[in-house]
Amino acid sequence: MAHYFEEPSRTFNEYLLVPGYSSKECRVENVSLKTPITKFKKGEEPKITMNIPLVSAVMQAVSDDKMAVALAKEGGISFIFGSQPIESQAAMIRRVKTHKAGFVTSDSNLRPDQTLKDVLELKALKGHSTIAITDDGTAEGKILGLVTSRDYRVSRMSPDTKISEFMTPFDKLIYGRSGITLSEANDILWDHKLNALPIIDDNQRLTHFVFRKDYDSHKSNPNELLDEQKRYMVGAGINTRDHEQRVPALIEAGVDILCIDSSEGYSQWQADTIAWIRERYGDDIKIGAGNVVDGEGFRYLAEAGADFVKIGIGGGSICITREQKGIGRGQATAVIEVAAARDEYFKETGVYVPICSDGGIVYDHHLTLALAMGADFIMLGRYFARFDESPTNKLNVNGNYVKEYWGEGSSRARNWQRYDLGGDPRMKFEEGVDSYVPYAGPLHDNVNLSLTKVKSTMCNCGALSIKELQDRAKLTLVSATSIVEGGAHDVILKDTSNNVIK
Repeated sequence: MAHYFEEPSRTFNEYLLVPGYSSKECRVENVSLKTPITKFKKGEEPKITMNIPLVSAVMQAVSDDKMAVALAKEGGISFIFGSQPIESQAAMIRRVKTHKAGFVTSDSNLRPDQTLKDVLELKALKGHSTIAITDDGTAEGKILGLVTSRDYRVSRMSPDTKISEFMTPFDKLIYGRSGITLSEANDILWDHKLNALPIIDDNQRLTHFVFRKDYDSHKSNPNELLDEQKRYMVGAGINTRDHEQRVPALIEAGVDILCIDSSEGYSQWQADTIAWIRERYGDDIKIGAGNVVDGEGFRYLAEAGADFVKIGIGGGSICITREQKGIGRGQATAVIEVAAARDEYFKETGVYVPICSDGGIVYDHHLTLALAMGADFIMLGRYFARFDESPTNKLNVNGNYVKEYWGEGSSRARNWQRYDLGGDPRMKFEEGVDSYVPYAGPLHDNVNLSLTKVKSTMCNCGALSIKELQDRAKLTLVSATSIVEGGAHDVILKDTSNNVIK
């Protein structure tokens, strides 16, 4: 006979935290968000600890090398998407590991035979006024010149004007050579009153830019997450089909941690993948597994050797697994049960296996709820897809700026490996959608705001660490009426949209 759960599965939005005693020490600046991401034995330290409890999802629309660098600066880890050729994923890992603070890879590049129209379109798309002109129109091409807003006047030039006619040519550029330090680059910027300094190699190929506007932001990143060689830390998604070829390439590229990307992780496929890695690399290579939604699934992956276990099926904003297949569980209920299973496993074995809540985050306060319910860290897709650093296009749709966002189970991504159950190597039906998310600006500003809210709520609960929050949190279920009461009500809201400077 089928097993029936007596209680309904619940979402984060059905809970509130009840405030606890706050001492004078409970101030935002005193809160630590450090959290383990890899398993450890009682009395030992985890090999990898993050400075903030956030990781970016293993998705084409979210996690590339640019996102990885930006998130590592804040203290988190990005898992670069695996639904791409092995060589290109490894190249992204290398770019993160060789990235130097203050040195930016150009993402606005054109050829000299293109036109002013192309310049204006690229500026509107990327929001950058400095465009590198290279022989092949790529960030790694031979640099032939630069275009800035000072090089053209839209009112006096035809859109068909060739870039070669108005760009600043290479022989008039001031540039730095590869190997230059950030301090030396900044000296050149200030001495020559430049806004941007191209960095080139011995073959005149563009390697990086250093921008004047980044000077202050790169002076200090107190939470940045670095490896033993002072390089940014980065993760990568893998699958259970080509791991024997993909994993060695990613390790050679310098990856710090792996994650098996799957819609449902309670499977022999995942156990076999972990076993293959352990046989060849022992415990030196860290790997997470999932996704699961109950204690039974957690224990299976923990016993298989996973370094962390990911929780969540069907709760993502672009995920339609529940309506397509009828499987899943409310994210709050799933986190609560798996957290209890993790604690029980720790008591029995002395091994602590961190858990990651993946999906179901709609509002910033849901982050705090997930941590209070037992999650060690949180994986986010939609949240990070909104930012400048995500790899998708920024578009103007009906007068509003948005960014593209699609699921790995959509026809656009066609990541069949994520939903693989053996058999034909193809995606049989969609489990994700193609969509837009409201554009939100730079990652740094948004993450800091979100985590300030988390810290503030933790202070209200009398907690200065995630562990204290989990020990002291008091949670209450709320009624539908309570949810309505929690927002603005019984007032006429002012329409201030016309007063906002856009």
